[in-house]
Amino acid sequence: MFAIIEIGGKQYTVSPDASVKIEKLASDKGESVIFDKVLLIADADNITVGKPYIIGAKVTGKISEQGKDKKIRVFKYKAKSKYRRTSGHRQLYTAVNIAEIAAK
Repeated sequence: MFAIIEIGGKQYTVSPDASVKIEKLASDKGESVIFDKVLLIADADNITVGKPYIIGAKVTGKISEQGKDKKIRVFKYKAKSKYRRTSGHRQLYTAVNIAEIAAK
């Protein structure tokens, strides 16, 4: 069984007992979260697709980690003018362990 959910404008494929790394949520480690924007639920024989969301479906999980991702280097360069700028960015993320996928 798996589901496709929408969090923060992005879509993630999740399944029970799996961990997913999403954009930062304003919750603490150990808290339970409920995602109700479920786009698709696929079981062994059944596939349910929402228009755009499945009414009454929800995915529950528990926050396992809050942190920063690896640093990404951004380099600007202009030829023949000795113009060089380097900057970096570390995206904040939340790791969620998926507990249950419930359809209605």
